This record gives sequence, C-alpha cells and structure tokens, in this order.
Amino acid sequence: MRTTNVLLSAMILLAMPAIASAQLLDGDAGAAVGAGIIVIGAGLGIGKFTAAAVESIARQPQAAKDIRAAFQLPLFLLEGVAVIGLGVLFVALLF
Repeated sequence: MRTTNVLLSAMILLAMPAIASAQLLDGDAGAAVGAGIIVIGAGLGIGKFTAAAVESIARQPQAAKDIRAAFQLPLFLLEGVAVIGLGVLFVALLF
C-alpha cells in the first residue's frame, strides 16, 4: 500500500511542471493529463484486484470457479474506464 501511494505521489509531482507550463495549457492539455491519471489509477486498481483474486484462489482452490465468475465483471468495467480514459487522452492531444 505504501509503495503504491509513493509511486502515485511521485507521478503527480512529476506531472506538475507540465501542468503549470503555459505551453501545455493551450487547448485541452488538462483533459489529457486527467485522462492519463485515470489510466494510471485504473491500472493500479486492476493490479490490486487481480492480486486479491489470485490470492483467494490460492487459499481455496475449490472455489476458483466462483471467484473467477465474481472477478470478471468488475475487471471488465475497470478496463472500460481505462480505455475511455485513453480515448479522451488521444482526442485531447490530437484535436
């Protein structure tokens, strides 16, 4: 948990000069930075969710089918958020 917080804080601090730059404030750079942060958050969420599911299957192998079934829908929803964030990022950067 601490490593994730440190990593996310470092990424935000590294993005601050780009956000404050007058060149990037032209157009929709704020949307691009926000969408990038969304994708990072979705990636971290998918990683934690997958780790929890794998750990649960390791503890109770007989419940693997039920765990996988409960795991798939939220995983797909998180991936959808990441794909939408990437779409917003590319649209903001290209148009």
